[in-house]
Amino acid sequence: MKKANIICLLSVTIIIFFSGCKGQAIGVKIPDTVNIKKELLLDKIKGGWAGQVIGCTYGGPTEFRWNGTMIDDNVPIPWDSTRMMWYFDNFPGLYDDIYMDLTFIDVFEKHGLDASDTLHARAIAQSKYQLWAANQNARYNILNGIMPPASGHWKNNPHADDIDFQIESDFAGLISPGMVNSAVEICDKIGRIMNSGDGLYGGMFVAAMYSLAFVHDDIEYIVEKALETLPKESKYYQCIADIIKWYRQNPDDWKHAWFEAQKKWSHDIGSPDGVFAAYNIDAKINGAYIVMGLLYGKGDYGATIDISTRCGYDSDCNPANAGGILGTMIGYSNIPNYWKQGIDKIDDLNFAYTELSLNQVYDIGFKHASEMIMRNGGEEEDDSFIIKYQAPKRVPLEINFEGLYPIEKRNLNSKLTAKDMEVTFDIMGSGFVLTGSATNNNQNNPHAVLEADLYIDNTFIETIKMPTIYYARKYDVAWNYNLPEGKHSIKLKTRNIPDNYQINIENMVAYSRNKPKKKTYFN
Repeated sequence: MKKANIICLLSVTIIIFFSGCKGQAIGVKIPDTVNIKKELLLDKIKGGWAGQVIGCTYGGPTEFRWNGTMIDDNVPIPWDSTRMMWYFDNFPGLYDDIYMDLTFIDVFEKHGLDASDTLHARAIAQSKYQLWAANQNARYNILNGIMPPASGHWKNNPHADDIDFQIESDFAGLISPGMVNSAVEICDKIGRIMNSGDGLYGGMFVAAMYSLAFVHDDIEYIVEKALETLPKESKYYQCIADIIKWYRQNPDDWKHAWFEAQKKWSHDIGSPDGVFAAYNIDAKINGAYIVMGLLYGKGDYGATIDISTRCGYDSDCNPANAGGILGTMIGYSNIPNYWKQGIDKIDDLNFAYTELSLNQVYDIGFKHASEMIMRNGGEEEDDSFIIKYQAPKRVPLEINFEGLYPIEKRNLNSKLTAKDMEVTFDIMGSGFVLTGSATNNNQNNPHAVLEADLYIDNTFIETIKMPTIYYARKYDVAWNYNLPEGKHSIKLKTRNIPDNYQINIENMVAYSRNKPKKKTYFN
């Protein structure tokens, strides 16, 4: 483990140097200020943005194709100069983690760095790009008057612990070089649009790693210090701390850490698609895969994104985060040309449903980072900035789905239509989530908002509104986590569903406040 990042450097040949170091622990010195050349700052910003795009593209063919299993070393993952252009032309939705970042950057550019969470929320809601899970639920909430932070709270968003803000928090670190707490503060405002609890912590952790990558050149140190922004009691902290522990025990075998993580951290509680299924978009386990790539990749760009990809699950977003963080640490100029091949074909193209390209965001990102440096006590010299360095501070603890345990997943395979006007079922427990969608069965019909009434124990609860248009859809049909423990009858009744439209009721996940006992199959 290199220690260059914790030594006071005072040489004219060094581009980044620390001054006024203060000892906080034996062998560790924390700087007061960091001097960074403007040319290097821009190179690192470019490395962060380009690194994301490269990592996302590399993992693209594997996304959610290896769920609950790793991608074997013998499985080839193609890479050549055509890959990025192919996705721009054929599947621009791959880059949801990029165009969400760019939405926040665009709001900052138009309204200033103090732009409210409401402005960011409205920008997401009014966009037409594809979104899923916590992001799409947040968009639906905002379009229906539920604004942040309520839009990302777990009682309003069953996907609050999901990966969404984790994959799109890069921007906060990239505009906060060496100012880790400033990055976390940005996340605390914007991340609550779609996430809370561990889902929010994932974004804070990623942004913190980006921020630290501007001023440290030891990836292990970056990971460990970024984790100091999170409360130790959180499951997210504990998951990443385990990865670090397993890495120290066996630093040359990422698969050892993968198996240990799979045994301990692969179960999903919140996201109904991942409960009791070999599918997981929980922030914790996917955050673990980011860290595996960074630690076991040991500073090698190709190894880093390959390991994060081969861990599986959301295997385009995880290497995007890992590749962006490492790209920031080493700078664009030090990303091997092999991995940059083809980026020149897309760096002037706007990402889907945005007005920003890579080349534009490089310049805008530099502008925003410069402003953040100055507003946080830094100084500008002729060819450099003096950054007022921030030692990480922990955020308060918050826990999603606290005291709730999934106890049953049932396929209902039902529908509500103008003729099939009622779906009923019983649960045992204290809460439930219903998955499903609204569909238009005749393409000649216009889009509509379908309506159904939800009753629990024969008491009217709410009218559910399900748009058929994709970008405005409700990602899950209904949920309630506040029931008294016991047996409950649930009824959905058609209120307004015209002919040739229907609401599909797919799966039901039931929750209890009683922790289920583990079954024993052997005496």
